[in-house]
Order: sequence, then structure tokens, then C-alpha cells
Amino acid sequence: MAAYKHLFFDLDHTLWDFDANAKETLTEVYTYFELEAKGVYPFIDFYKQYLHHNEILWDRYHKGFISSDELKWKRMWRTMLEFKMGSEQLAKDMSVHFLEILPTKKTLFPHTIEILNYLTQKGYKLHLITNGFEKTQWSKINNSGLSPYFTHMITSEASNSLKPKKEIFEYALNKAGASLSESIMLGDNLDADIQGAINAGMDCVFVNHLKIPTDIKATYIIHHLKELEGIF
Repeated sequence: MAAYKHLFFDLDHTLWDFDANAKETLTEVYTYFELEAKGVYPFIDFYKQYLHHNEILWDRYHKGFISSDELKWKRMWRTMLEFKMGSEQLAKDMSVHFLEILPTKKTLFPHTIEILNYLTQKGYKLHLITNGFEKTQWSKINNSGLSPYFTHMITSEASNSLKPKKEIFEYALNKAGASLSESIMLGDNLDADIQGAINAGMDCVFVNHLKIPTDIKATYIIHHLKELEGIF
């Protein structure tokens, strides 16, 4: 087993439960903008459409096809189009409200704090590599109690690159003062985290919360965070 010293985690969908936090936030957005009275109902359909379009647009953002600003408002706009509402201004107002509330949410995946304590006590240096937005991601880790565990957080904005591009991994290694051989990436996204790490020559742990079948050969595959005790 490699002598890892630096563990680079993804944040959303790996440690911080994006779907649960987004659902709570969207409930507040839905009420604030009186969407039911505008013909957007039931809420669960609104929520599912948001997750669907968010996933598609994040993939396009990862691949460099759209900007971060487009991602932020178009996921709302495309969601509202499903309910025959095409107001760009409403979508942009909803996006601003959503991004004000979302980072205040605190739901983490089971065993997150437990495993971060375990890894810290064993002497590992923990870092984050995230394609999320700088201000938003800092707010998330501060509000959810994650910030004390991480030495560095590398965002796509700060590094001027995006997972799965190898440049963001190289930037992260340089920032952390870590060598490739003593570093490992842990994340849930097969393209951004796992294939990205493989492209950079870095070992990786596929945090497969959803038990997705895959042919991508991660160094390790786990289905819940507590399994990391068997690796580190």
C-alpha cells in the first residue's frame, strides 16, 4: 500500500450532501417566490427538474462549454421552462436567492465528521479540490463545521482550471507542497474526480454513495465514508 500523506477530497456529493441541502434551499426559494401560485407544482417535480438540469449544466461547465454565470442562472431558467415559464429575470433572481441560502446548510453524508477526525488523528494532511465557486464553497465548509479539518481548499476559480483537467490537480499538489506519489484523490464524480485523478497520474478513491456501475478503474471503491478506515 502506498504511503499516502496528502488526501484531496471533493466537497459536493462526497462530504457535503448537495442534494439534501439543495432540497431544503429550494423549498425556501419555492415559498419565497410563490411558485405554486405561478403554476409551478407540485414542489417535488420542481425539485427533480432542478436536479436534472443542474447535473446537465454542471457537466457542460466541467467540459468548458458554458461559464459559471451561465450555470448559475440557466439551471433555474431551464427548470422553470419545464413549467412553461421563460422569464430570465425571474430565473436570475431565484439563482441569487438560492446561492445566498444554500451555503448556510449543514447536512453532511453519514460518518463525515467521524472519518475526518480519524484521518486527522492518524496524521494525514487533508485538502479539498472543488469545481464549486470560491465564496460559496468557503461558506459551505465554514457553516457545516468542515473548515478545521482542511489545510487547503483549491477551487476552480482560484486555480483557473476545472476537474477533470490535470492542471487543477497539479495546482493543488503545488499549493499543498505534496508529491504525486504521496497523494490521493477522493470523490464521487467518475469524470471530474476519478478520471481526472487518473489523467493526472494520481491514485484515487471512488466514493460511490449511489453504487453506480463503472468500468473506470479507481485505485479503491467505497460505498460509504466509514470504509475509508480500511484504506488509511
